[in-house]
Amino acid sequence: MIRLLAKITLLLGLAALTAAGIILAFSDDPRYTALDWLSLGRYQQYDAMIADAAAKHEVDPLLLKALIWRESEFHPHKTGAHGERGLMQVSMPAAYDWAKANKVETIHADDLFSPRMNLEIGTWYLRQKLNRWAHKDDPLPFALAEYNAGRTRIDQWATPEITADEFRTRIPFPSTRAYVETILHRYAYYQAKEKAP
Repeated sequence: MIRLLAKITLLLGLAALTAAGIILAFSDDPRYTALDWLSLGRYQQYDAMIADAAAKHEVDPLLLKALIWRESEFHPHKTGAHGERGLMQVSMPAAYDWAKANKVETIHADDLFSPRMNLEIGTWYLRQKLNRWAHKDDPLPFALAEYNAGRTRIDQWATPEITADEFRTRIPFPSTRAYVETILHRYAYYQAKEKAP
């Protein structure tokens, strides 16, 4: 009886692995799909909060999700190399700007580990960047580059006549160029996934 149960368990395990292999083979992004499975729901855990912040600041929630995936892979307690914190890797200067604009007297670094607070500040900050570049043919690459590299650098890189496509190929920092391209790719992936039947 024990041998029969072991054989059944082995067969079920092999069937599950085969099914997983087939799903991954037909996935648009097998690596992402595998990581999503291994995250045990972490990639979807904040969807409702993302939707709330996105609606409040008029930002596509799929764009936010792509940015969060790139910044923290949905780890709310991640700390970056320069002190950025949380899901959207918000810096303290960005948090101070948000606090000043929203008449919040005090904000502490640990507040940025709260997913809701981090999403509020990070989405507000991204909206400021999108507004700043709204006059461009596509403000998104400029806004994402500024989110990553800061305003001073982007002001040097983004000449008045440069288009979004030209800008994407001419970003002088390879890490910022890769950052923008990775988020745009993931954003397109989420959009296609949402449209799929």
